[in-house]
Amino acid sequence: MLQVKQPNILFLSIDDLRPDLGVYGNTEIKTPNIDALAKQSMVMLNTHSQSAVCAPSRASTMLGYRPDSTRVWHLGDKFREINPNAVTMPQYFKKAGYYTVNIGKIFHNYMPDSVSWDEPDLKPYPYNTKPYNNRDAETYYYSPEALEIQKRDREVLLEKRKGKKIYGDGWNRGPAIESADAPDSLYYDAMQTQLALQTIDKIKDKSEPFFLGLGYFRPHLPFVVPKKYWDLYPKGSVSPAANPKLPENAPVMVANSNYELRAYNHPHKIGRPEDEPLPEDYADTLKRGYFASVSFIDACVGRLIEGLKERRLYENTIIVLWGDHGWKLGDHNGWGKMTNFYIDTHVPLIIKQAHQKEGKRIEALTELVDIFPTLCDVSNVEKANYFQGTSLTPLFENPELEWKDAVFSQFRRRARVSKDGNEYMGYSMQTKTYHYIEWYSWDNETKQKVNYAATELYNHDLDPTETVNVANYPEYKKVVEELSVKRAKGWRAAVPKI
Repeated sequence: MLQVKQPNILFLSIDDLRPDLGVYGNTEIKTPNIDALAKQSMVMLNTHSQSAVCAPSRASTMLGYRPDSTRVWHLGDKFREINPNAVTMPQYFKKAGYYTVNIGKIFHNYMPDSVSWDEPDLKPYPYNTKPYNNRDAETYYYSPEALEIQKRDREVLLEKRKGKKIYGDGWNRGPAIESADAPDSLYYDAMQTQLALQTIDKIKDKSEPFFLGLGYFRPHLPFVVPKKYWDLYPKGSVSPAANPKLPENAPVMVANSNYELRAYNHPHKIGRPEDEPLPEDYADTLKRGYFASVSFIDACVGRLIEGLKERRLYENTIIVLWGDHGWKLGDHNGWGKMTNFYIDTHVPLIIKQAHQKEGKRIEALTELVDIFPTLCDVSNVEKANYFQGTSLTPLFENPELEWKDAVFSQFRRRARVSKDGNEYMGYSMQTKTYHYIEWYSWDNETKQKVNYAATELYNHDLDPTETVNVANYPEYKKVVEELSVKRAKGWRAAVPKI
Protein backbone atom coordinates (compact mmCIF):
# COMPACT_ATOMS: atom_id res chain seq x y z
CA MET A 1 0.00 0.00 0.00
CA LEU A 2 1.17 3.51 -0.81
CA GLN A 3 1.82 5.83 2.09
CA VAL A 4 -0.32 8.96 2.33
CA LYS A 5 2.60 11.29 1.71
CA GLN A 6 4.40 9.28 -0.93
CA PRO A 7 7.13 11.49 -2.46
CA ASN A 8 6.94 12.73 -6.03
CA ILE A 9 9.76 11.82 -8.40
CA LEU A 10 11.47 14.17 -10.85
CA PHE A 11 13.70 12.10 -13.10
CA LEU A 12 16.13 14.27 -15.10
CA SER A 13 18.07 12.62 -17.89
CA ILE A 14 20.69 14.88 -19.52
CA ASP A 15 21.99 13.66 -22.86
CA ASP A 16 25.79 13.31 -23.28
CA LEU A 17 26.49 14.92 -19.90
CA ARG A 18 29.94 14.03 -18.63
CA PRO A 19 30.95 14.93 -15.06
CA ASP A 20 32.15 18.40 -16.08
CA LEU A 21 30.23 20.22 -13.36
CA GLY A 22 31.38 22.44 -10.53
CA VAL A 23 30.34 19.85 -7.97
CA TYR A 24 32.55 17.28 -9.69
CA GLY A 25 35.58 19.54 -9.45
CA ASN A 26 35.60 21.39 -12.76
CA THR A 27 36.53 24.98 -11.85
CA GLU A 28 36.14 26.33 -15.40
CA ILE A 29 32.53 25.39 -16.11
CA LYS A 30 29.63 27.40 -14.68
CA THR A 31 26.86 25.23 -13.27
CA PRO A 32 25.56 27.09 -10.19
CA ASN A 33 22.10 25.51 -10.15
CA ILE A 34 23.18 21.88 -10.37
CA ASP A 35 25.89 22.64 -7.81
CA ALA A 36 23.25 24.09 -5.47
CA LEU A 37 21.07 20.99 -5.91
CA ALA A 38 24.11 18.84 -5.15
CA LYS A 39 24.61 20.52 -1.77
CA GLN A 40 21.35 18.91 -0.64
CA SER A 41 21.87 15.64 -2.49
CA MET A 42 23.82 12.42 -2.63
CA VAL A 43 26.56 13.05 -5.19
CA MET A 44 27.91 9.80 -6.61
CA LEU A 45 31.45 10.60 -7.71
CA ASN A 46 32.36 7.34 -9.42
CA THR A 47 29.31 6.16 -11.35
CA HIS A 48 29.64 4.32 -14.65
CA SER A 49 27.28 3.77 -17.56
CA GLN A 50 26.63 0.21 -18.70
CA SER A 51 27.35 1.23 -22.30
CA ALA A 52 28.67 4.50 -23.66
CA VAL A 53 25.95 5.17 -26.19
CA CYS A 54 22.36 6.35 -25.76
CA ALA A 55 20.02 3.43 -26.48
CA PRO A 56 21.91 0.67 -24.63
CA SER A 57 22.70 2.88 -21.65
CA ARG A 58 19.14 4.10 -21.31
CA ALA A 59 17.60 0.66 -21.83
CA SER A 60 19.78 -0.77 -19.07
CA THR A 61 19.05 2.11 -16.68
CA MET A 62 15.32 2.09 -17.35
CA LEU A 63 14.85 -1.69 -17.21
CA GLY A 64 17.18 -2.36 -14.28
CA TYR A 65 19.40 -4.93 -15.98
CA ARG A 66 22.51 -4.97 -18.12
CA PRO A 67 23.05 -4.91 -21.91
CA ASP A 68 23.60 -8.66 -22.28
CA SER A 69 20.20 -9.08 -20.60
CA THR A 70 18.33 -6.25 -22.35
CA ARG A 71 20.03 -7.34 -25.61
CA VAL A 72 20.19 -3.67 -26.58
CA TRP A 73 23.74 -3.24 -27.83
CA HIS A 74 23.63 -0.31 -30.22
CA LEU A 75 21.56 2.69 -31.28
CA GLY A 76 19.17 0.82 -33.57
CA ASP A 77 18.20 -1.87 -31.05
CA LYS A 78 14.69 -1.23 -29.70
CA PHE A 79 14.09 -2.73 -26.29
CA ARG A 80 10.31 -3.02 -26.73
CA GLU A 81 10.66 -5.01 -29.96
CA ILE A 82 13.34 -7.23 -28.43
CA ASN A 83 11.35 -7.86 -25.24
CA PRO A 84 7.70 -6.83 -25.57
CA ASN A 85 7.01 -7.78 -21.95
CA ALA A 86 9.78 -5.64 -20.45
CA VAL A 87 8.69 -3.47 -17.52
CA THR A 88 10.30 -0.03 -17.58
CA MET A 89 10.97 2.16 -14.57
CA PRO A 90 7.96 4.47 -15.14
CA GLN A 91 5.79 1.46 -15.94
CA TYR A 92 6.89 -0.14 -12.65
CA PHE A 93 6.11 3.02 -10.68
CA LYS A 94 2.83 3.40 -12.51
CA LYS A 95 1.85 -0.07 -11.25
CA ALA A 96 2.91 1.04 -7.77
CA GLY A 97 0.43 3.93 -7.84
CA TYR A 98 2.35 6.78 -9.45
CA TYR A 99 0.96 9.05 -12.17
CA THR A 100 3.65 8.96 -14.87
CA VAL A 101 4.44 11.67 -17.42
CA ASN A 102 7.14 11.86 -20.08
CA ILE A 103 8.66 14.99 -21.61
CA GLY A 104 11.76 14.70 -23.77
CA LYS A 105 14.36 11.97 -24.22
CA ILE A 106 14.13 9.28 -21.55
CA PHE A 107 14.60 6.15 -23.65
CA HIS A 108 16.03 6.90 -27.09
CA ASN A 109 14.88 9.19 -29.88
CA TYR A 110 11.61 7.97 -31.42
CA MET A 111 11.07 5.62 -28.48
CA PRO A 112 8.39 7.28 -26.34
CA ASP A 113 7.09 3.83 -25.23
CA SER A 114 3.48 4.80 -24.61
CA VAL A 115 2.78 1.83 -22.29
CA SER A 116 5.22 3.28 -19.74
CA TRP A 117 3.38 6.53 -19.17
CA ASP A 118 -0.05 7.90 -18.33
CA GLU A 119 0.98 10.85 -20.49
CA PRO A 120 3.69 9.87 -22.99
CA ASP A 121 5.89 12.05 -25.18
CA LEU A 122 4.57 15.51 -24.32
CA LYS A 123 6.12 18.21 -26.50
CA PRO A 124 5.94 21.99 -26.40
CA TYR A 125 3.92 23.77 -29.08
CA PRO A 126 4.46 23.96 -32.07
CA TYR A 127 6.76 20.92 -31.94
CA ASN A 128 3.82 18.65 -31.13
CA THR A 129 2.23 19.31 -34.54
CA LYS A 130 2.44 17.18 -37.71
CA PRO A 131 5.23 19.09 -39.54
CA TYR A 132 7.62 18.14 -36.73
CA ASN A 133 6.65 14.47 -36.39
CA ASN A 134 9.82 13.19 -38.04
CA ARG A 135 12.10 15.78 -36.51
CA ASP A 136 14.58 15.10 -33.78
CA ALA A 137 14.57 17.70 -31.01
CA GLU A 138 18.36 17.93 -31.31
CA THR A 139 18.04 19.42 -34.80
CA TYR A 140 16.57 22.88 -34.25
CA TYR A 141 18.54 26.01 -35.18
CA TYR A 142 17.63 29.65 -34.61
CA SER A 143 19.78 31.82 -36.87
CA PRO A 144 19.09 32.36 -40.61
CA GLU A 145 22.64 31.32 -41.48
CA ALA A 146 22.45 28.00 -39.64
CA LEU A 147 18.99 27.24 -41.00
CA GLU A 148 20.20 27.82 -44.55
CA ILE A 149 23.18 25.48 -44.08
CA GLN A 150 20.90 22.83 -42.60
CA LYS A 151 18.43 23.09 -45.47
CA ARG A 152 21.17 22.89 -48.10
CA ASP A 153 22.98 19.95 -46.50
CA ARG A 154 19.75 18.06 -45.91
CA GLU A 155 18.78 18.39 -49.58
CA VAL A 156 22.17 17.03 -50.61
CA LEU A 157 21.72 14.09 -48.23
CA LEU A 158 18.17 13.33 -49.43
CA GLU A 159 19.33 13.31 -53.04
CA LYS A 160 22.30 11.10 -52.23
CA ARG A 161 20.20 8.60 -50.25
CA LYS A 162 17.12 8.79 -52.48
CA GLY A 163 14.59 6.08 -51.65
CA LYS A 164 16.35 5.03 -48.43
CA LYS A 165 15.19 5.57 -44.89
CA ILE A 166 17.22 8.35 -43.30
CA TYR A 167 17.68 8.99 -39.61
CA GLY A 168 15.57 11.92 -38.42
CA ASP A 169 14.39 12.57 -41.98
CA GLY A 170 17.80 14.07 -42.70
CA TRP A 171 17.41 17.02 -40.35
CA ASN A 172 20.52 16.16 -38.33
CA ARG A 173 22.52 18.33 -40.70
CA GLY A 174 23.73 21.85 -40.15
CA PRO A 175 26.55 23.52 -38.23
CA ALA A 176 28.01 21.76 -35.21
CA ILE A 177 27.75 25.07 -33.34
CA GLU A 178 25.44 28.07 -33.24
CA SER A 179 25.44 31.19 -31.07
CA ALA A 180 22.30 33.20 -31.73
CA ASP A 181 21.47 36.38 -29.82
CA ALA A 182 18.09 35.01 -28.81
CA PRO A 183 16.20 34.48 -25.54
CA ASP A 184 16.22 31.15 -23.74
CA SER A 185 12.48 30.86 -24.20
CA LEU A 186 12.88 30.12 -27.93
CA TYR A 187 15.02 27.04 -27.33
CA TYR A 188 13.57 23.57 -27.16
CA ASP A 189 14.96 22.54 -23.77
CA ALA A 190 13.80 25.80 -22.19
CA MET A 191 10.36 25.19 -23.71
CA GLN A 192 10.41 21.69 -22.23
CA THR A 193 11.17 23.17 -18.82
CA GLN A 194 8.17 25.48 -19.08
CA LEU A 195 5.98 22.60 -20.27
CA ALA A 196 7.15 20.53 -17.30
CA LEU A 197 6.06 23.23 -14.85
CA GLN A 198 2.73 23.64 -16.63
CA THR A 199 2.24 19.87 -16.48
CA ILE A 200 3.10 19.78 -12.78
CA ASP A 201 0.41 22.41 -12.22
CA LYS A 202 -2.11 20.04 -13.84
CA ILE A 203 -1.11 16.93 -11.91
CA LYS A 204 0.19 18.12 -8.53
CA ASP A 205 -3.20 17.87 -6.80
CA LYS A 206 -3.99 14.35 -7.96
CA SER A 207 -4.41 11.72 -5.28
CA GLU A 208 -1.40 9.85 -6.72
CA PRO A 209 2.17 11.12 -6.47
CA PHE A 210 3.75 11.92 -9.82
CA PHE A 211 6.74 10.45 -11.64
CA LEU A 212 7.84 13.06 -14.19
CA GLY A 213 10.56 11.95 -16.59
CA LEU A 214 12.16 14.97 -18.25
CA GLY A 215 14.89 14.31 -20.79
CA TYR A 216 17.04 17.27 -21.81
CA PHE A 217 18.66 17.14 -25.26
CA ARG A 218 21.62 19.46 -24.80
CA PRO A 219 24.59 19.16 -24.45
CA HIS A 220 24.14 16.66 -27.31
CA LEU A 221 25.34 17.92 -30.68
CA PRO A 222 24.86 20.38 -32.24
CA PHE A 223 26.04 22.88 -29.63
CA VAL A 224 23.15 25.28 -30.16
CA VAL A 225 22.45 27.63 -27.25
CA PRO A 226 21.90 31.38 -26.80
CA LYS A 227 24.89 33.69 -27.15
CA LYS A 228 24.86 34.65 -23.47
CA TYR A 229 26.02 31.14 -22.57
CA TRP A 230 28.82 31.27 -25.12
CA ASP A 231 29.83 34.59 -23.58
CA LEU A 232 30.58 32.75 -20.33
CA TYR A 233 33.50 31.05 -22.11
CA PRO A 234 35.75 33.44 -24.05
CA LYS A 235 38.25 32.00 -26.49
CA GLY A 236 40.98 30.08 -24.69
CA SER A 237 39.14 30.05 -21.35
CA VAL A 238 38.72 26.27 -21.13
CA SER A 239 41.55 23.78 -20.87
CA PRO A 240 42.18 21.39 -23.75
CA ALA A 241 41.85 17.64 -23.21
CA ALA A 242 44.28 16.30 -20.62
CA ASN A 243 45.09 13.35 -22.86
CA PRO A 244 44.68 14.23 -26.57
CA LYS A 245 46.13 10.99 -27.95
CA LEU A 246 45.01 7.40 -28.29
CA PRO A 247 46.73 5.22 -25.70
CA GLU A 248 50.07 3.67 -26.55
CA ASN A 249 49.61 0.01 -27.52
CA ALA A 250 45.88 0.53 -28.14
CA PRO A 251 44.26 -2.34 -30.05
CA VAL A 252 42.70 -1.51 -33.41
CA MET A 253 39.07 -1.68 -32.30
CA VAL A 254 39.20 0.67 -29.28
CA ALA A 255 38.44 3.96 -31.04
CA ASN A 256 35.20 5.26 -32.48
CA SER A 257 35.40 6.95 -35.87
CA ASN A 258 34.04 10.40 -34.82
CA TYR A 259 31.21 9.79 -37.29
CA GLU A 260 28.67 11.56 -35.10
CA LEU A 261 30.57 14.84 -35.25
CA ARG A 262 31.34 14.34 -38.96
CA ALA A 263 27.62 14.43 -39.78
CA TYR A 264 27.58 18.17 -39.08
CA ASN A 265 28.91 21.06 -41.13
CA HIS A 266 32.46 22.16 -40.25
CA PRO A 267 35.15 24.53 -41.50
CA HIS A 268 37.65 21.67 -41.13
CA LYS A 269 37.74 18.00 -42.05
CA ILE A 270 36.90 15.70 -39.15
CA GLY A 271 39.12 12.63 -39.23
CA ARG A 272 39.35 9.51 -37.12
CA PRO A 273 41.16 9.47 -33.77
CA GLU A 274 44.08 7.80 -35.55
CA ASP A 275 44.42 10.89 -37.78
CA GLU A 276 45.77 14.38 -37.11
CA PRO A 277 43.97 16.33 -34.37
CA LEU A 278 41.66 19.23 -35.14
CA PRO A 279 43.19 22.71 -35.34
CA GLU A 280 43.51 24.11 -31.82
CA ASP A 281 41.17 27.04 -32.50
CA TYR A 282 38.35 24.82 -33.71
CA ALA A 283 38.86 22.28 -30.93
CA ASP A 284 38.64 25.17 -28.46
CA THR A 285 35.42 26.37 -30.10
CA LEU A 286 33.82 22.93 -29.89
CA LYS A 287 34.76 22.51 -26.24
CA ARG A 288 33.42 25.98 -25.40
CA GLY A 289 30.22 25.04 -27.24
CA TYR A 290 29.84 21.95 -25.07
CA PHE A 291 30.45 23.97 -21.90
CA ALA A 292 27.98 26.64 -23.04
CA SER A 293 25.39 23.91 -23.68
CA VAL A 294 25.89 22.49 -20.17
CA SER A 295 25.49 25.98 -18.67
CA PHE A 296 22.27 26.44 -20.63
CA ILE A 297 20.89 23.16 -19.26
CA ASP A 298 22.02 24.22 -15.80
CA ALA A 299 19.84 27.32 -16.17
CA CYS A 300 16.89 25.10 -17.20
CA VAL A 301 17.43 22.91 -14.12
CA GLY A 302 17.53 26.05 -11.98
CA ARG A 303 14.19 27.27 -13.34
CA LEU A 304 12.66 23.84 -12.79
CA ILE A 305 13.80 23.61 -9.17
CA GLU A 306 12.71 27.17 -8.45
CA GLY A 307 9.32 26.24 -9.88
CA LEU A 308 9.08 23.27 -7.54
CA LYS A 309 9.89 25.51 -4.59
CA GLU A 310 7.32 28.11 -5.63
CA ARG A 311 4.72 25.33 -5.72
CA ARG A 312 5.88 24.00 -2.34
CA LEU A 313 6.71 20.64 -3.90
CA TYR A 314 10.49 20.65 -3.64
CA GLU A 315 10.81 19.12 -0.16
CA ASN A 316 8.61 16.11 -0.90
CA THR A 317 10.09 15.46 -4.35
CA ILE A 318 12.88 12.99 -5.05
CA ILE A 319 15.15 14.38 -7.76
CA VAL A 320 17.43 12.13 -9.81
CA LEU A 321 19.81 13.89 -12.21
CA TRP A 322 22.03 11.71 -14.40
CA GLY A 323 23.98 11.61 -17.64
CA ASP A 324 23.66 8.57 -19.90
CA HIS A 325 27.39 8.40 -20.76
CA GLY A 326 30.46 10.57 -21.06
CA TRP A 327 31.64 12.46 -24.14
CA LYS A 328 35.12 13.00 -25.50
CA LEU A 329 36.13 16.62 -26.05
CA GLY A 330 39.39 15.86 -27.80
CA ASP A 331 40.24 13.18 -25.23
CA HIS A 332 42.06 10.34 -26.99
CA ASN A 333 41.78 12.55 -30.10
CA GLY A 334 38.09 11.68 -30.12
CA TRP A 335 34.87 13.66 -30.27
CA GLY A 336 31.78 11.89 -29.01
CA LYS A 337 31.11 8.74 -27.02
CA MET A 338 31.06 5.08 -28.16
CA THR A 339 34.18 3.64 -26.55
CA ASN A 340 35.04 1.79 -23.36
CA PHE A 341 37.47 4.49 -22.21
CA TYR A 342 36.92 5.84 -18.70
CA ILE A 343 36.08 9.27 -20.16
CA ASP A 344 33.10 7.63 -21.93
CA THR A 345 31.72 5.46 -19.14
CA HIS A 346 32.13 7.87 -16.19
CA VAL A 347 28.92 9.84 -15.63
CA PRO A 348 27.34 12.21 -13.09
CA LEU A 349 24.63 10.90 -10.78
CA ILE A 350 22.96 13.18 -8.22
CA ILE A 351 20.06 11.98 -6.05
CA LYS A 352 18.08 14.25 -3.70
CA GLN A 353 15.82 12.32 -1.40
CA ALA A 354 12.53 13.72 -0.15
CA HIS A 355 13.06 16.15 2.74
CA GLN A 356 16.83 15.82 2.49
CA LYS A 357 18.63 18.79 4.04
CA GLU A 358 22.31 17.97 3.74
CA GLY A 359 24.25 16.42 0.89
CA LYS A 360 27.05 13.88 0.86
CA ARG A 361 29.84 13.13 -1.60
CA ILE A 362 30.22 9.39 -2.13
CA GLU A 363 33.38 7.89 -3.64
CA ALA A 364 32.20 4.28 -3.97
CA LEU A 365 32.10 2.56 -7.35
CA THR A 366 28.50 2.66 -8.59
CA GLU A 367 26.56 2.14 -11.82
CA LEU A 368 23.56 3.58 -13.63
CA VAL A 369 21.85 0.21 -13.27
CA ASP A 370 21.78 0.97 -9.53
CA ILE A 371 19.29 3.82 -10.00
CA PHE A 372 16.16 1.65 -10.34
CA PRO A 373 16.48 -0.27 -7.04
CA THR A 374 17.65 2.89 -5.26
CA LEU A 375 14.60 4.81 -6.42
CA CYS A 376 12.38 2.01 -5.15
CA ASP A 377 13.96 2.20 -1.71
CA VAL A 378 13.81 5.99 -1.32
CA SER A 379 10.16 6.07 -2.45
CA ASN A 380 9.02 3.08 -0.37
CA VAL A 381 8.19 0.93 -3.38
CA GLU A 382 8.98 -2.79 -3.21
CA LYS A 383 12.01 -3.84 -5.29
CA ALA A 384 11.76 -6.52 -7.97
CA ASN A 385 13.91 -9.63 -7.59
CA TYR A 386 15.33 -9.39 -11.12
CA PHE A 387 17.19 -6.09 -10.75
CA GLN A 388 20.87 -6.37 -11.65
CA GLY A 389 21.91 -3.24 -9.81
CA THR A 390 22.28 -2.55 -6.11
CA SER A 391 20.33 -0.01 -4.08
CA LEU A 392 22.62 2.79 -2.96
CA THR A 393 20.68 3.60 0.20
CA PRO A 394 23.20 1.90 2.55
CA LEU A 395 25.84 4.25 1.13
CA PHE A 396 23.56 7.20 1.79
CA GLU A 397 23.65 6.23 5.46
CA ASN A 398 27.36 5.43 5.52
CA PRO A 399 29.48 6.49 2.54
CA GLU A 400 32.48 4.63 4.00
CA LEU A 401 30.89 1.19 3.65
CA GLU A 402 32.83 -1.49 1.78
CA TRP A 403 31.01 -1.50 -1.53
CA LYS A 404 31.32 -2.98 -5.02
CA ASP A 405 34.91 -3.83 -5.87
CA ALA A 406 34.19 -3.57 -9.61
CA VAL A 407 31.67 -2.08 -12.04
CA PHE A 408 30.96 -3.24 -15.59
CA SER A 409 30.37 -1.70 -19.00
CA GLN A 410 30.49 -2.98 -22.56
CA PHE A 411 30.49 -1.68 -26.09
CA ARG A 412 29.73 -3.24 -29.45
CA ARG A 413 32.05 -1.97 -32.17
CA ARG A 414 30.19 -2.28 -35.46
CA ALA A 415 32.05 -3.35 -38.58
CA ARG A 416 31.31 -0.18 -40.53
CA VAL A 417 32.83 1.92 -37.75
CA SER A 418 35.79 -0.27 -36.80
CA LYS A 419 39.17 0.69 -38.26
CA ASP A 420 39.74 -2.84 -39.60
CA GLY A 421 36.16 -3.44 -40.74
CA ASN A 422 35.50 -6.21 -38.25
CA GLU A 423 32.81 -6.58 -35.59
CA TYR A 424 33.74 -6.68 -31.89
CA MET A 425 32.31 -6.64 -28.39
CA GLY A 426 34.41 -5.08 -25.66
CA TYR A 427 33.74 -5.97 -22.02
CA SER A 428 35.00 -3.38 -19.54
CA MET A 429 35.58 -3.70 -15.79
CA GLN A 430 36.57 -0.81 -13.55
CA THR A 431 38.07 -1.45 -10.11
CA LYS A 432 39.45 1.08 -7.65
CA THR A 433 42.89 0.83 -9.26
CA TYR A 434 42.54 -0.77 -12.67
CA HIS A 435 40.49 -0.44 -15.80
CA TYR A 436 40.45 -3.81 -17.57
CA ILE A 437 38.88 -4.51 -20.98
CA GLU A 438 38.62 -7.70 -23.04
CA TRP A 439 37.67 -7.55 -26.70
CA TYR A 440 36.11 -10.43 -28.65
CA SER A 441 35.01 -10.79 -32.22
CA TRP A 442 31.22 -10.61 -32.37
CA ASP A 443 28.76 -12.61 -34.47
CA ASN A 444 25.79 -10.33 -34.98
CA GLU A 445 23.69 -13.13 -36.44
CA THR A 446 23.88 -15.33 -33.36
CA LYS A 447 24.39 -12.32 -31.02
CA GLN A 448 27.36 -14.00 -29.36
CA LYS A 449 31.01 -13.29 -28.76
CA VAL A 450 33.28 -15.60 -30.71
CA ASN A 451 37.07 -15.37 -30.54
CA TYR A 452 39.24 -13.44 -28.10
CA ALA A 453 40.79 -10.44 -29.86
CA ALA A 454 42.65 -8.11 -27.46
CA THR A 455 43.09 -6.83 -23.92
CA GLU A 456 43.46 -3.36 -22.45
CA LEU A 457 44.72 -2.53 -18.98
CA TYR A 458 45.14 0.92 -17.44
CA ASN A 459 46.59 1.54 -13.98
CA HIS A 460 44.61 4.53 -12.72
CA ASP A 461 46.91 5.05 -9.75
CA LEU A 462 49.73 5.85 -12.17
CA ASP A 463 47.84 6.76 -15.34
CA PRO A 464 44.39 8.26 -14.59
CA THR A 465 43.86 9.55 -18.16
CA GLU A 466 44.68 6.19 -19.76
CA THR A 467 47.70 7.08 -21.86
CA VAL A 468 49.34 3.62 -21.95
CA ASN A 469 47.79 0.18 -22.34
CA VAL A 470 49.99 -2.01 -20.12
CA ALA A 471 48.15 -5.29 -20.67
CA ASN A 472 51.13 -6.93 -22.40
CA TYR A 473 53.80 -5.64 -20.02
CA PRO A 474 55.50 -8.56 -18.19
CA GLU A 475 55.16 -6.88 -14.79
CA TYR A 476 51.34 -6.85 -15.20
CA LYS A 477 50.99 -10.49 -16.25
CA LYS A 478 49.62 -11.61 -12.89
CA VAL A 479 47.30 -8.60 -12.63
CA VAL A 480 45.86 -9.40 -16.07
CA GLU A 481 45.30 -13.04 -15.12
CA GLU A 482 43.52 -12.09 -11.89
CA LEU A 483 41.37 -9.41 -13.53
CA SER A 484 40.43 -11.74 -16.37
CA VAL A 485 39.09 -14.25 -13.86
CA LYS A 486 37.28 -11.50 -11.99
CA ARG A 487 35.71 -10.11 -15.16
CA ALA A 488 34.51 -13.56 -16.17
CA LYS A 489 32.74 -13.95 -12.82
CA GLY A 490 30.82 -10.78 -13.65
CA TRP A 491 28.74 -8.30 -11.70
CA ARG A 492 27.20 -10.85 -9.34
CA ALA A 493 30.59 -11.58 -7.78
CA ALA A 494 31.16 -7.86 -7.21
CA VAL A 495 27.93 -7.16 -5.31
CA PRO A 496 28.69 -5.66 -1.89
CA LYS A 497 28.35 -7.99 1.08
CA ILE A 498 25.91 -6.03 3.22
